Amino acid sequence: MREVRYEIVKQGVSFGTVLAIVLSWSANKSILWAIIHGLFSWFYVLYFALFKSV
Repeated sequence: MREVRYEIVKQGVSFGTVLAIVLSWSANKSILWAIIHGLFSWFYVLYFALFKSV
C-alpha cells in the first residue's frame, strides 16, 4: 500500500514541475525563470492560475 501512495505522489510532483516549466516558458520565454518556477512547481502553477491567466 505504501508503494502505491509513493508512486502517486512521485507522479504528481513530476507533473507539477513540468506544468510549471511550460507555463513559465510560455509567459516569460526565459530558461532561468523556467528552472526557478520548476523548483516551486505547484506553487507557481497556483499563482499562474490565480493571477497571470486573466
